[in-house]
Amino acid sequence: MLRKVFRTGNSVVVSLPRDMLEHLGVVEGEDVSVEFDRKNNQIVIRPAAKQLAAGVDEDFAHQVHDFIKQYRPALEKLSKK
Repeated sequence: MLRKVFRTGNSVVVSLPRDMLEHLGVVEGEDVSVEFDRKNNQIVIRPAAKQLAAGVDEDFAHQVHDFIKQYRPALEKLSKK
């Protein structure tokens, strides 16, 4: 898939398709990890590790994350009503 590199302000940007972001579980405004793999001459983008709030059980946080990932479209529609 070809994507254009374009300038926005002082930065150069590559847009990412929505389906790729959804598959990664990344939404606008979230942090991602960007690394350059010199050996393979590739840029690798991964979801950034998310820190848990103090006192939040890790298993519960994963369950909430999975729920939101699965039902994101329905939740977004509900939030607009």
